[in-house]
Amino acid sequence: MTTDPVRAQYETYPYPARDPKEEAHRLVEGSPSHLDEVDHFCFAGRLRSRSSFNVLVAGGGTGDATVMIAQHAKDRGLTANVTYLDLSTASRRIAEDRVAARGLDNVRFISGSLLDVADIAPGPYDYIDCCGVLHHLEDPAAGLAALASVLAAGGALGLMVYGTLGRTGVYPLQAALRAMAPESDLSLRLSVARRLVRDLPASNWYRRNPLLEGWDVGTDAGLYDLLLHPRDRAYSVPELCGLLDGANLAPIAFMEPARYDPANWLADPALIRRVRSLRPVDAWALAENLSGTMKTHVVYAARRDEAIGRVAEPAGADGIPMARPAAKHLVPALAKGGVLKMDLDGHAIRREIAPGLAPLLERVNGERTLGQIGRDLGWDPGTTAKRFEKLYELLNPIALLTLRF
Repeated sequence: MTTDPVRAQYETYPYPARDPKEEAHRLVEGSPSHLDEVDHFCFAGRLRSRSSFNVLVAGGGTGDATVMIAQHAKDRGLTANVTYLDLSTASRRIAEDRVAARGLDNVRFISGSLLDVADIAPGPYDYIDCCGVLHHLEDPAAGLAALASVLAAGGALGLMVYGTLGRTGVYPLQAALRAMAPESDLSLRLSVARRLVRDLPASNWYRRNPLLEGWDVGTDAGLYDLLLHPRDRAYSVPELCGLLDGANLAPIAFMEPARYDPANWLADPALIRRVRSLRPVDAWALAENLSGTMKTHVVYAARRDEAIGRVAEPAGADGIPMARPAAKHLVPALAKGGVLKMDLDGHAIRREIAPGLAPLLERVNGERTLGQIGRDLGWDPGTTAKRFEKLYELLNPIALLTLRF
């Protein structure tokens, strides 16, 4: 089929496993590249003022990001041109069927390597999604440089790479499987992997890492991608920031921001005071080391000289709050007052609930401005601004509340 083992894997086991028939009743959403999130964290909430929005999904796989972005753009009345690029024809067929099932007409499909993007899909692109791809390249730096070369002025990227600490146990098990089964026989490797996972001693770090329990290993594609991938590495925060710097890029924000605030992983006030003066990259790295739970890193980035001022600011009555569905489930808890307990991979953080947050969140519908909501509640502009600031401080760090203008 091919001498490239990565392409051979995805031709045989397209990942993640998706059934186009499911498009009739669910849209797979996530981060990076949820359009409300991109708007808030990359374009200061002003994405819809653009006459067009050119998007590249680099390493589109079976279509999750492509379908999500194209559907979000259609739902939000945004004129978007989405380019799907992937080296696997089997994955592309699934993505094409998913796009067709939704009747989306704003996607074009290109087969090839993202290393050749400047020749086969030159752009430029206002936004580039590259989720779960760079860590499978032989030269991730070259891949990121190729993407940066087709990024439009003022554009942004949404990247996901594997995190080192949260994947504790994966790489020794990958090494064990390389020793036990030949890489040339994909089906045999799967059989050996399933037997080995069942037979691991209780002392093995893969078995002892609860963070891996939710990983998709129930499908052949999922198991192969986690334990049998022929090219796979993970990144710490400093390594990822170094990779970005090498391509003349800089982080805008890590998702969710609360996870990358070291104060959220500490309880001692004296220790919290010590972390407040750290540089952003040092604070992000410290949060990673304190939590120990980060299986992946999701980061929005831009050119180094364009990375400041990209995030929407909660100022003025003309901002339109956008709430994820999960945020609406918090309305009863906010109405009760007291303390809101939020979970970060088993670690609880607690935040005091200020008055007036429940009726404010209840009226957020993605269409009304903050000024309109305040008038509906009978609040003066000062009260509205102060209460929204409290709601924003509570929910924006966990990416449940964003803004557009």
